[in-house]
This record gives sequence, structure tokens and C-alpha cells, in this order.
Amino acid sequence: MAPFPTESVAIIGASGALGFGLAVRLGRASVPVVIGSRDPDRARESAERAAEVVGSGSFSGAENADATRDAPIVILSVPFRNQAETLKNIRDVLNPGQLLIDATVPLAAAVSGKATRMLGVWQGSAAQAALEMVPDGVKVVSALHTVSAASLTDLHYELGQDVLVCGDSREDKRRAANLIERIDGLRCVDCGRLEMARIAESMTALMISINAKHKTHAGIRITGLPDDGWE
Repeated sequence: MAPFPTESVAIIGASGALGFGLAVRLGRASVPVVIGSRDPDRARESAERAAEVVGSGSFSGAENADATRDAPIVILSVPFRNQAETLKNIRDVLNPGQLLIDATVPLAAAVSGKATRMLGVWQGSAAQAALEMVPDGVKVVSALHTVSAASLTDLHYELGQDVLVCGDSREDKRRAANLIERIDGLRCVDCGRLEMARIAESMTALMISINAKHKTHAGIRITGLPDDGWE
């Protein structure tokens, strides 16, 4: 893959398990990370905790809008029940050219249902709903639905798995992949247009079921691909 410059990233929801795991993994890879939360004190506490885990990393914390404002790339890692409210609250600070990596999954757990069941989203997927909620010119890709939060947080765990990336622009997907693949052991796979996110998101429920049954933190690997599937 042709390299992009290293970009800083804002992770909205990094006080949660997946977001925090991404923060420490990216921080260890020398990516500057701004942790966003509705509560700025909680964001700063999470940044301090990340710095304790990865002393060499660059971490800061801020309220969601402040974290988002100047970030070239924003990872949205919040529960589905908070997706619309969070995007509404940061909409005014999102600018054309920013890339939003949406990791939201419409699990039934959002309405007290089972985590192995999905909710219907009339736009087709959470990522497509996000695209409708951001300003024109903000790029949206879908990714990070099959990577275990527990495996990310455990820095001794060797990942060795694929990340399914969906989006309507190949360049946007390459940009997202350039960031995500800074994490050792993650390889991004172009899965097509953003409409395919409905399938990628549903893989979360499948992986939850597999991991619960086998008491592990399994990921997925797509076979038969060329060494560089982005060229």
C-alpha cells in the first residue's frame, strides 16, 4: 500500500473497551491520540490511563467536540444507542475532508436484547446512518467490527487478523487502512461499498457468539488474497 503521512486520530468513545484498546495500540505505534468523551474529565482520565499503559505514547483527552475539531481522522467507537446523539453533538465541528471511521454496531443489546442479535437500521447499516448525519464532504468508512476489544487492550496478545473495511471511496478506505495497519497484526481488507457494512457489522454478533462458546478472543482471516490487495 502506498503510504499516507502519519495522521493524528480522535477516538470518540475511548473510555469504552474497544476505543481504549484502539487508543493504546495506536499510541504504541506512535500515532498521536486524542480521546473524546461527553465528560472531559473522563476523557482526561482515560488519556492518563492510556499513558500509564504506553509510556511512549502521545495521549490527550477532551470533550467530544474539542477532540474532533482538528482531528484529520475520527474513530467513532460508541454503543449504537449513543451513535445519533454523539454525531449530532459533533456535527458542527466536523469539516469537509475529515475521515470518520465508524465502528458502531446495531446490536440488540442497545435495547436490552441479546448481544448476538442485530437491530434493523432503515438506512441499511449504522455506517450508512452515520453518513446521513455528518455534513457534506465528511468521508465515512466502516471498519473494526470483528476485532475483540479484550485482545486489543492486552498488548501481549498477538493479533494476526483482518479488518473488514467498507466505503464508497477507495482512497478513503486506503487512508483508513493506513491508520489501522499501524497496529501490528491487523490487515485491512477492502470489502466494497459502504452498503456492505450491513454484513460487516453483523459479523460482530457472530464473533461474540463464537468467542463466548469457545471462551477466546478469536478474529477472522480472509484467505486467497494478494500480498497487497490495495494496489
